[in-house]
Amino acid sequence: MTADIRFFWARLNANYWFYPALFSIIAAVLAFSLVWLDRSGWAQALNEADWLIPARPKGAADMLTVMAGSMIGVASTVFSITLVAVTYASGNYGPRLLTNFLEDRGNQLSLATFIGSFVYALVVLRSVRAEDETPAAGSGAADALPGFVPQLSLLVAYILMAVCVGVLVFFLNHIPSSIRINKVIEGIGERLLRAIRETYPVEDEFSDPVEQAGGEVLTAWGTGYVQLIDFDDLKQVARGCGGTFSLKVRTGDFVHRDLALMEIDGCKPDDVEDRVRQCFTLGPSRTPEQDPQFLIDELVEIGLRALSPGINDPFTAITALHWLGAATSEIGRRDLRKDICGEDEDDCPIIPLPDNFAHYVKRGFGSIRSAVATSAIAAEVMLDVISHAATPMRDERRQQILRDEGRLLGEQARLVLIGPDLVTFDEHAAAFDRSFWTDSAAG
Repeated sequence: MTADIRFFWARLNANYWFYPALFSIIAAVLAFSLVWLDRSGWAQALNEADWLIPARPKGAADMLTVMAGSMIGVASTVFSITLVAVTYASGNYGPRLLTNFLEDRGNQLSLATFIGSFVYALVVLRSVRAEDETPAAGSGAADALPGFVPQLSLLVAYILMAVCVGVLVFFLNHIPSSIRINKVIEGIGERLLRAIRETYPVEDEFSDPVEQAGGEVLTAWGTGYVQLIDFDDLKQVARGCGGTFSLKVRTGDFVHRDLALMEIDGCKPDDVEDRVRQCFTLGPSRTPEQDPQFLIDELVEIGLRALSPGINDPFTAITALHWLGAATSEIGRRDLRKDICGEDEDDCPIIPLPDNFAHYVKRGFGSIRSAVATSAIAAEVMLDVISHAATPMRDERRQQILRDEGRLLGEQARLVLIGPDLVTFDEHAAAFDRSFWTDSAAG
Protein backbone atom coordinates (compact mmCIF):
# COMPACT_ATOMS: atom_id res chain seq x y z
CA MET A 1 0.00 0.00 0.00
CA THR A 2 1.49 3.34 -1.01
CA ALA A 3 1.92 6.29 1.34
CA ASP A 4 -0.82 8.24 -0.43
CA ILE A 5 -3.42 5.50 0.15
CA ARG A 6 -2.40 4.98 3.77
CA PHE A 7 -2.46 8.70 4.44
CA PHE A 8 -5.83 9.07 2.68
CA TRP A 9 -7.35 6.40 4.89
CA ALA A 10 -5.88 7.91 8.05
CA ARG A 11 -7.15 11.38 7.22
CA LEU A 12 -10.52 10.07 5.99
CA ASN A 13 -11.30 8.86 9.50
CA ALA A 14 -10.30 12.27 10.85
CA ASN A 15 -12.51 14.31 8.51
CA TYR A 16 -15.56 15.93 10.10
CA TRP A 17 -17.88 14.73 7.34
CA PHE A 18 -16.83 11.06 7.28
CA TYR A 19 -18.98 9.69 10.10
CA PRO A 20 -22.08 11.73 9.17
CA ALA A 21 -21.82 10.40 5.61
CA LEU A 22 -21.24 6.84 6.85
CA PHE A 23 -24.17 6.99 9.29
CA SER A 24 -26.43 8.39 6.53
CA ILE A 25 -25.66 5.43 4.29
CA ILE A 26 -26.18 2.96 7.15
CA ALA A 27 -29.47 4.65 8.12
CA ALA A 28 -30.76 4.49 4.54
CA VAL A 29 -29.85 0.81 4.21
CA LEU A 30 -31.46 0.05 7.59
CA ALA A 31 -34.64 1.91 6.64
CA PHE A 32 -35.03 0.14 3.28
CA SER A 33 -34.37 -3.24 4.93
CA LEU A 34 -36.93 -2.73 7.71
CA VAL A 35 -39.56 -1.41 5.30
CA TRP A 36 -39.03 -4.51 3.17
CA LEU A 37 -39.56 -6.70 6.23
CA ASP A 38 -42.77 -4.81 7.01
CA ARG A 39 -44.08 -5.14 3.45
CA SER A 40 -43.21 -8.84 3.36
CA GLY A 41 -45.26 -9.58 6.46
CA TRP A 42 -42.33 -10.47 8.73
CA ALA A 43 -43.42 -7.86 11.27
CA GLN A 44 -47.11 -8.77 11.24
CA ALA A 45 -46.91 -9.87 14.87
CA LEU A 46 -46.47 -6.24 15.91
CA ASN A 47 -50.00 -5.46 14.69
CA GLU A 48 -51.35 -8.15 17.01
CA ALA A 49 -49.19 -7.46 20.05
CA ASP A 50 -51.05 -6.35 23.19
CA TRP A 51 -48.16 -4.22 24.45
CA LEU A 52 -47.98 -2.11 21.28
CA ILE A 53 -50.79 -0.01 19.89
CA PRO A 54 -50.40 -0.06 16.10
CA ALA A 55 -50.00 3.37 14.56
CA ARG A 56 -52.32 4.57 11.83
CA PRO A 57 -51.07 6.15 8.59
CA LYS A 58 -51.71 9.78 9.57
CA GLY A 59 -50.16 9.39 13.01
CA ALA A 60 -47.13 7.60 11.58
CA ALA A 61 -46.63 10.25 8.89
CA ASP A 62 -46.94 13.05 11.44
CA MET A 63 -44.46 11.41 13.80
CA LEU A 64 -41.88 10.77 11.08
CA THR A 65 -42.31 14.32 9.75
CA VAL A 66 -41.70 15.79 13.20
CA MET A 67 -38.72 13.48 13.71
CA ALA A 68 -37.12 14.42 10.38
CA GLY A 69 -37.63 18.15 10.92
CA SER A 70 -36.37 18.11 14.49
CA MET A 71 -33.32 15.98 13.68
CA ILE A 72 -32.10 18.24 10.88
CA GLY A 73 -32.74 21.26 13.13
CA VAL A 74 -30.75 19.73 15.99
CA ALA A 75 -27.98 18.73 13.57
CA SER A 76 -27.71 22.35 12.42
CA THR A 77 -27.55 23.52 16.03
CA VAL A 78 -24.88 20.95 16.86
CA PHE A 79 -22.80 22.07 13.89
CA SER A 80 -23.15 25.72 14.89
CA ILE A 81 -22.15 25.03 18.49
CA THR A 82 -19.15 23.03 17.29
CA LEU A 83 -18.01 25.89 15.05
CA VAL A 84 -18.30 28.36 17.94
CA ALA A 85 -16.26 26.05 20.19
CA VAL A 86 -13.65 25.51 17.47
CA THR A 87 -13.36 29.25 16.84
CA TYR A 88 -12.94 29.93 20.55
CA ALA A 89 -10.34 27.20 21.03
CA SER A 90 -8.27 28.03 17.95
CA GLY A 91 -8.27 31.71 18.87
CA ASN A 92 -7.25 31.17 22.48
CA TYR A 93 -5.08 28.05 22.33
CA GLY A 94 -3.63 28.21 18.82
CA PRO A 95 -4.80 27.60 15.23
CA ARG A 96 -3.03 24.23 15.04
CA LEU A 97 -5.52 22.89 17.58
CA LEU A 98 -8.33 23.32 15.04
CA THR A 99 -7.59 19.81 13.75
CA ASN A 100 -7.92 18.33 17.24
CA PHE A 101 -11.48 19.58 17.62
CA LEU A 102 -12.56 18.58 14.12
CA GLU A 103 -11.15 15.08 14.76
CA ASP A 104 -12.95 14.79 18.11
CA ARG A 105 -14.99 11.59 17.98
CA GLY A 106 -17.65 12.98 20.32
CA ASN A 107 -18.41 15.86 17.96
CA GLN A 108 -18.29 13.69 14.85
CA LEU A 109 -20.53 10.93 16.21
CA SER A 110 -23.06 13.37 17.68
CA LEU A 111 -23.59 15.08 14.33
CA ALA A 112 -23.58 11.70 12.57
CA THR A 113 -26.34 10.34 14.85
CA PHE A 114 -28.69 13.25 14.15
CA ILE A 115 -28.10 13.26 10.40
CA GLY A 116 -28.44 9.49 10.23
CA SER A 117 -31.76 9.64 12.11
CA PHE A 118 -32.95 12.36 9.72
CA VAL A 119 -32.17 10.18 6.70
CA TYR A 120 -33.85 7.18 8.33
CA ALA A 121 -37.05 9.13 9.03
CA LEU A 122 -37.23 10.43 5.45
CA VAL A 123 -36.79 6.98 3.92
CA VAL A 124 -39.42 5.40 6.15
CA LEU A 125 -41.81 8.35 5.64
CA ARG A 126 -41.98 7.75 1.90
CA SER A 127 -43.29 4.22 2.50
CA VAL A 128 -46.27 5.28 4.63
CA ARG A 129 -49.51 5.02 2.59
CA ALA A 130 -52.81 6.54 3.60
CA GLU A 131 -55.94 4.38 3.50
CA ASP A 132 -57.32 6.14 0.43
CA GLU A 133 -54.10 5.81 -1.56
CA THR A 134 -53.61 3.18 -4.22
CA PRO A 135 -50.73 0.81 -3.39
CA ALA A 136 -47.76 0.77 -5.73
CA ALA A 137 -47.19 -2.29 -7.84
CA GLY A 138 -45.55 -4.98 -5.78
CA SER A 139 -45.98 -8.40 -4.27
CA GLY A 140 -45.66 -7.43 -0.63
CA ALA A 141 -48.19 -8.96 1.73
CA ALA A 142 -49.03 -5.54 3.16
CA ASP A 143 -49.94 -4.11 -0.25
CA ALA A 144 -53.28 -5.93 -0.25
CA LEU A 145 -54.46 -4.00 2.85
CA PRO A 146 -55.94 -0.47 2.86
CA GLY A 147 -53.17 1.89 3.84
CA PHE A 148 -49.73 0.85 5.00
CA VAL A 149 -47.77 1.66 8.15
CA PRO A 150 -44.35 -0.01 8.60
CA GLN A 151 -44.81 -0.86 12.27
CA LEU A 152 -41.32 -2.35 12.76
CA SER A 153 -39.67 0.61 11.01
CA LEU A 154 -41.73 2.99 13.14
CA LEU A 155 -40.72 1.19 16.34
CA VAL A 156 -37.06 1.53 15.39
CA ALA A 157 -37.68 5.23 14.70
CA TYR A 158 -38.91 5.64 18.29
CA ILE A 159 -35.76 3.93 19.53
CA LEU A 160 -33.62 6.24 17.40
CA MET A 161 -35.40 9.26 18.87
CA ALA A 162 -34.55 8.05 22.37
CA VAL A 163 -30.93 7.53 21.31
CA CYS A 164 -30.82 11.04 19.85
CA VAL A 165 -32.07 12.54 23.13
CA GLY A 166 -29.26 10.76 24.96
CA VAL A 167 -26.69 11.89 22.37
CA LEU A 168 -27.91 15.49 22.66
CA VAL A 169 -27.46 15.42 26.44
CA PHE A 170 -24.00 13.93 25.96
CA PHE A 171 -23.09 16.58 23.39
CA LEU A 172 -24.22 19.48 25.57
CA ASN A 173 -21.94 18.16 28.31
CA HIS A 174 -19.09 17.22 25.98
CA ILE A 175 -18.63 20.57 24.23
CA PRO A 176 -17.96 22.76 27.29
CA SER A 177 -15.81 19.99 28.75
CA SER A 178 -13.75 19.59 25.57
CA ILE A 179 -12.74 23.27 25.39
CA ARG A 180 -11.48 23.40 28.98
CA ILE A 181 -7.78 24.02 28.67
CA ASN A 182 -6.79 21.24 31.07
CA LYS A 183 -8.85 18.78 29.02
CA VAL A 184 -7.30 20.04 25.78
CA ILE A 185 -3.77 19.64 27.13
CA GLU A 186 -4.60 16.21 28.55
CA GLY A 187 -5.83 15.05 25.15
CA ILE A 188 -2.64 16.23 23.45
CA GLY A 189 -0.46 14.75 26.19
CA GLU A 190 -2.12 11.34 26.14
CA ARG A 191 -1.89 11.20 22.37
CA LEU A 192 1.78 12.19 22.55
CA LEU A 193 2.57 9.43 25.04
CA ARG A 194 0.85 6.86 22.81
CA ALA A 195 2.79 8.11 19.79
CA ILE A 196 6.08 7.82 21.67
CA ARG A 197 5.35 4.26 22.75
CA GLU A 198 4.38 3.25 19.22
CA THR A 199 7.39 4.94 17.61
CA TYR A 200 9.92 3.64 20.16
CA PRO A 201 8.52 0.38 21.59
CA VAL A 202 11.73 -0.85 23.27
CA GLU A 203 12.10 0.35 26.86
CA ASP A 204 15.10 0.40 29.23
CA GLU A 205 17.61 0.48 26.39
CA PHE A 206 19.47 3.69 25.68
CA SER A 207 20.88 3.30 22.20
CA ASP A 208 20.89 6.37 20.04
CA PRO A 209 19.82 6.27 16.37
CA VAL A 210 22.01 4.50 13.81
CA GLU A 211 24.52 6.68 12.00
CA GLN A 212 23.73 7.34 8.36
CA ALA A 213 25.60 5.66 5.52
CA GLY A 214 25.81 8.56 3.03
CA GLY A 215 25.69 8.13 -0.73
CA GLU A 216 24.26 9.92 -3.76
CA VAL A 217 21.58 12.52 -3.08
CA LEU A 218 17.98 12.06 -4.19
CA THR A 219 16.18 15.41 -4.11
CA ALA A 220 12.54 16.23 -3.44
CA TRP A 221 10.24 16.69 -6.43
CA GLY A 222 7.50 18.82 -4.85
CA THR A 223 6.80 21.39 -2.17
CA GLY A 224 5.05 20.83 1.15
CA TYR A 225 5.23 19.06 4.49
CA VAL A 226 6.17 15.40 4.66
CA GLN A 227 2.91 14.01 6.00
CA LEU A 228 3.60 10.28 5.85
CA ILE A 229 6.43 7.93 4.89
CA ASP A 230 5.56 4.37 3.89
CA PHE A 231 8.59 2.64 5.42
CA ASP A 232 7.42 -0.84 4.38
CA ASP A 233 7.31 0.03 0.68
CA LEU A 234 10.51 2.06 0.98
CA LYS A 235 12.23 -0.95 2.51
CA GLN A 236 11.11 -3.14 -0.40
CA VAL A 237 12.46 -0.60 -2.90
CA ALA A 238 15.82 -0.50 -1.10
CA ARG A 239 16.10 -4.28 -0.94
CA GLY A 240 15.11 -4.55 -4.60
CA CYS A 241 18.03 -2.40 -5.74
CA GLY A 242 20.44 -3.65 -3.07
CA GLY A 243 21.04 -0.22 -1.61
CA THR A 244 20.84 1.65 1.69
CA PHE A 245 18.62 4.73 2.02
CA SER A 246 19.67 7.38 4.55
CA LEU A 247 16.76 9.78 4.99
CA LYS A 248 17.57 13.47 5.25
CA VAL A 249 14.04 14.49 6.30
CA ARG A 250 11.59 13.24 8.87
CA THR A 251 7.80 13.25 8.94
CA GLY A 252 6.71 16.84 9.57
CA ASP A 253 9.63 18.50 7.79
CA PHE A 254 8.99 21.03 5.03
CA VAL A 255 10.60 20.26 1.69
CA HIS A 256 10.78 21.97 -1.66
CA ARG A 257 12.08 21.08 -5.07
CA ASP A 258 15.77 20.07 -5.22
CA LEU A 259 16.08 19.82 -1.42
CA ALA A 260 17.90 16.65 -0.30
CA LEU A 261 15.33 13.96 0.52
CA MET A 262 17.69 11.03 1.11
CA GLU A 263 21.15 9.70 0.34
CA ILE A 264 21.33 6.40 -1.53
CA ASP A 265 24.29 4.05 -1.20
CA GLY A 266 24.48 1.00 -3.43
CA CYS A 267 22.22 1.97 -6.33
CA LYS A 268 21.52 4.89 -8.63
CA PRO A 269 18.89 7.45 -7.52
CA ASP A 270 17.51 7.69 -11.08
CA ASP A 271 16.69 3.96 -11.05
CA VAL A 272 14.44 4.17 -7.97
CA GLU A 273 13.16 7.75 -8.05
CA ASP A 274 9.67 6.95 -9.35
CA ARG A 275 9.10 4.18 -6.79
CA VAL A 276 10.50 6.28 -3.95
CA ARG A 277 8.08 9.10 -4.75
CA GLN A 278 5.13 6.77 -4.11
CA CYS A 279 6.44 6.18 -0.57
CA PHE A 280 6.13 9.85 0.45
CA THR A 281 3.06 11.98 0.95
CA LEU A 282 3.49 15.76 0.73
CA GLY A 283 0.81 18.21 1.80
CA PRO A 284 0.10 21.78 2.88
CA SER A 285 0.08 21.12 6.62
CA ARG A 286 1.56 18.87 9.28
CA THR A 287 -0.46 16.05 10.83
CA PRO A 288 0.04 13.90 13.95
CA GLU A 289 0.56 10.70 11.92
CA GLN A 290 4.16 9.46 12.40
CA ASP A 291 5.05 12.86 13.91
CA PRO A 292 5.30 13.01 17.73
CA GLN A 293 7.06 16.35 17.38
CA PHE A 294 3.84 17.87 16.03
CA LEU A 295 2.19 17.11 19.38
CA ILE A 296 5.22 18.45 21.28
CA ASP A 297 4.92 21.65 19.27
CA GLU A 298 1.24 21.93 20.22
CA LEU A 299 2.08 21.76 23.93
CA VAL A 300 4.86 24.31 23.43
CA GLU A 301 2.50 26.60 21.53
CA ILE A 302 -0.08 26.51 24.33
CA GLY A 303 2.64 27.30 26.87
CA LEU A 304 4.06 30.18 24.82
CA ARG A 305 0.63 31.74 24.33
CA ALA A 306 -0.17 31.40 28.01
CA LEU A 307 3.06 33.16 29.00
CA SER A 308 2.69 35.97 26.46
CA PRO A 309 2.18 39.45 28.00
CA GLY A 310 -1.29 39.74 26.48
CA ILE A 311 -2.57 36.60 28.24
CA ASN A 312 -0.23 36.12 31.24
CA ASP A 313 -1.60 32.75 32.40
CA PRO A 314 1.37 30.89 33.95
CA PHE A 315 -0.79 28.09 35.34
CA THR A 316 -1.84 26.96 31.87
CA ALA A 317 1.84 26.96 30.92
CA ILE A 318 2.59 24.89 34.03
CA THR A 319 0.08 22.26 32.92
CA ALA A 320 1.73 22.13 29.50
CA LEU A 321 5.14 21.77 31.20
CA HIS A 322 3.89 18.83 33.26
CA TRP A 323 2.85 16.94 30.13
CA LEU A 324 6.10 17.88 28.39
CA GLY A 325 7.94 16.45 31.36
CA ALA A 326 5.98 13.20 31.18
CA ALA A 327 6.70 12.88 27.45
CA THR A 328 10.41 13.70 27.91
CA SER A 329 10.70 11.10 30.65
CA GLU A 330 9.02 8.53 28.40
CA ILE A 331 11.43 9.31 25.56
CA GLY A 332 14.42 9.21 27.91
CA ARG A 333 13.68 5.62 28.95
CA ARG A 334 13.45 4.23 25.41
CA ASP A 335 15.63 2.98 22.61
CA LEU A 336 15.50 5.81 20.04
CA ARG A 337 16.18 3.57 17.07
CA LYS A 338 12.98 3.38 15.04
CA ASP A 339 11.76 -0.17 14.54
CA ILE A 340 11.42 -0.06 10.75
CA CYS A 341 12.58 -3.53 9.73
CA GLY A 342 11.68 -5.51 12.85
CA GLU A 343 13.70 -6.66 15.82
CA ASP A 344 15.31 -9.57 13.96
CA GLU A 345 16.76 -7.53 11.08
CA ASP A 346 20.18 -6.06 11.79
CA ASP A 347 20.84 -5.02 8.18
CA CYS A 348 17.92 -2.67 7.72
CA PRO A 349 18.35 -0.73 4.45
CA ILE A 350 16.42 2.30 5.74
CA ILE A 351 18.21 4.68 8.13
CA PRO A 352 15.93 7.45 9.39
CA LEU A 353 17.15 10.94 10.17
CA PRO A 354 18.57 10.67 13.71
CA ASP A 355 16.30 11.93 16.49
CA ASN A 356 18.41 11.60 19.62
CA PHE A 357 17.34 12.55 23.13
CA ALA A 358 18.98 15.98 22.93
CA HIS A 359 16.87 16.75 19.86
CA TYR A 360 13.61 16.07 21.72
CA VAL A 361 14.69 18.05 24.78
CA LYS A 362 15.56 21.02 22.60
CA ARG A 363 12.26 20.71 20.72
CA GLY A 364 10.25 20.72 23.94
CA PHE A 365 11.92 22.41 26.90
CA GLY A 366 14.34 24.34 24.69
CA SER A 367 11.55 25.91 22.64
CA ILE A 368 9.57 27.11 25.66
CA ARG A 369 12.53 28.06 27.84
CA SER A 370 12.76 31.75 26.92
CA ALA A 371 9.10 32.37 27.79
CA VAL A 372 9.25 30.34 31.00
CA ALA A 373 12.26 32.34 32.18
CA THR A 374 10.09 35.48 32.36
CA SER A 375 7.77 33.93 34.97
CA ALA A 376 9.17 33.12 38.40
CA ILE A 377 6.55 30.49 39.23
CA ALA A 378 6.76 28.81 35.80
CA ALA A 379 10.57 28.77 35.94
CA GLU A 380 10.56 27.05 39.33
CA VAL A 381 8.03 24.49 38.13
CA MET A 382 10.07 23.80 35.00
CA LEU A 383 13.10 22.98 37.16
CA ASP A 384 10.95 20.54 39.15
CA VAL A 385 9.56 19.02 35.95
CA ILE A 386 13.05 18.50 34.52
CA SER A 387 14.22 16.93 37.79
CA HIS A 388 11.21 14.59 37.91
CA ALA A 389 11.65 13.65 34.25
CA ALA A 390 15.26 12.64 34.92
CA THR A 391 14.48 10.57 38.02
CA PRO A 392 13.29 7.34 36.26
CA MET A 393 16.11 7.43 33.69
CA ARG A 394 19.01 5.04 34.02
CA ASP A 395 21.25 6.68 31.46
CA GLU A 396 23.63 9.31 32.84
CA ARG A 397 24.14 10.97 29.44
CA ARG A 398 20.45 11.73 29.13
CA GLN A 399 20.28 12.90 32.72
CA GLN A 400 23.13 15.28 31.96
CA ILE A 401 21.26 16.68 28.95
CA LEU A 402 18.34 17.52 31.23
CA ARG A 403 20.65 19.02 33.82
CA ASP A 404 22.18 21.22 31.13
CA GLU A 405 18.70 22.32 30.11
CA GLY A 406 18.00 23.35 33.70
CA ARG A 407 21.27 25.25 33.77
CA LEU A 408 20.35 27.13 30.58
CA LEU A 409 17.00 28.03 32.11
CA GLY A 410 18.81 29.38 35.14
CA GLU A 411 21.10 31.54 33.02
CA GLN A 412 18.17 32.95 31.09
CA ALA A 413 15.97 33.52 34.13
CA ARG A 414 18.69 35.48 35.91
CA LEU A 415 18.64 37.98 33.04
CA VAL A 416 14.97 38.90 33.57
CA LEU A 417 14.04 38.09 37.18
CA ILE A 418 14.82 40.65 39.86
CA GLY A 419 14.39 41.12 43.60
CA PRO A 420 12.72 38.42 45.72
CA ASP A 421 11.74 36.46 42.61
CA LEU A 422 15.40 36.06 41.70
CA VAL A 423 16.38 35.08 45.25
CA THR A 424 13.67 32.41 45.39
CA PHE A 425 14.61 31.08 41.96
CA ASP A 426 18.30 30.84 42.89
CA GLU A 427 17.35 28.77 45.94
CA HIS A 428 15.26 26.51 43.74
CA ALA A 429 18.09 26.20 41.21
CA ALA A 430 20.50 25.19 43.97
CA ALA A 431 18.08 22.49 45.11
CA PHE A 432 17.77 21.38 41.48
CA ASP A 433 21.56 20.90 41.22
CA ARG A 434 21.67 19.01 44.53
CA SER A 435 18.93 16.64 43.34
CA PHE A 436 21.02 15.67 40.31
CA TRP A 437 24.13 15.08 42.42
CA THR A 438 22.05 12.94 44.78
CA ASP A 439 20.65 10.88 41.90
CA SER A 440 24.14 10.41 40.45
CA ALA A 441 25.53 9.26 43.81
CA ALA A 442 22.62 6.83 44.27
CA GLY A 443 23.16 5.43 40.77
